Amino acid sequence: MATPFDTPDWRGMSQGDRDLGLNNGVHVPASADLVAGWDRRSTEMRAKYPGHLDLRYGPRERNRIDFFKAGEKAPTLLFIHGGYWQTRAKETFALFAAGPMAHGINVALTGYTLAPDATLDEIVAEIHAGIDFLSGQFPTLGAAAEGIVVSGWSAGGHLTSMALAHPGVRAGMAISGIYDLEPIRHSYLNEKLRADEATSRRNSPMMQEGGPLKPLSLVVGSAELPLLRKQTADFAGHRARYGLPVTYEEIPGADHFTIMHEMMSPKGRITTLIRQLFERTAG
Repeated sequence: MATPFDTPDWRGMSQGDRDLGLNNGVHVPASADLVAGWDRRSTEMRAKYPGHLDLRYGPRERNRIDFFKAGEKAPTLLFIHGGYWQTRAKETFALFAAGPMAHGINVALTGYTLAPDATLDEIVAEIHAGIDFLSGQFPTLGAAAEGIVVSGWSAGGHLTSMALAHPGVRAGMAISGIYDLEPIRHSYLNEKLRADEATSRRNSPMMQEGGPLKPLSLVVGSAELPLLRKQTADFAGHRARYGLPVTYEEIPGADHFTIMHEMMSPKGRITTLIRQLFERTAG
């Protein structure tokens, strides 16, 4: 497989090749079975921690947060699910709270309205509204008030980067994300997103000058699609050029789905990076 730096420019690819180059389901044929397993184990996780499910932060159906409490006055990680902003739900990802919770970290999972029922601007605004709500609930939930670390996978990695500007966020952990939306806009994925160039640029952190001066860890799997690996490598370079705190690494052998096992395990690499972000930003 090509390194991120050898990946062809998406602008020179045919529509068909570009679509295929962004299609994780086709690239990982076992993904449907993997996600079905996530659903089963997440149902068990939600049954184990039923005390703070579906906390409503806004008026729309998916404006809900699940909160899994690891301990009194514990710090909180907010996780944002993926699905190219148009599929999946927070309920599928509850099992991944296990890794951070083993280290005494509360984990909240936020839902958001999917495209085409919401624009990218509206989805980003919902994530910020969820952070507002969650931060305000910390006294009631018995969580530490020092601010959250936000994390997300795939489209959730993009939303993590967009949430970093929120004053209630202290650091970010973005997994296999999208940071330049122009390739997305010129692919099959835009049928539901309906993003124009202005929307794409507003919501592409790689197109902004600078960025939030907060630590951001970026990871991607070495077996992921080259276009997605390049997105993470390019965004790491973007932050480095502006002197913004960033770490970048590829998880050896991981594809777009198996990379999440590194968060499910207490000893997983993503779990370790999350724990280190809390340590680096401790008050």
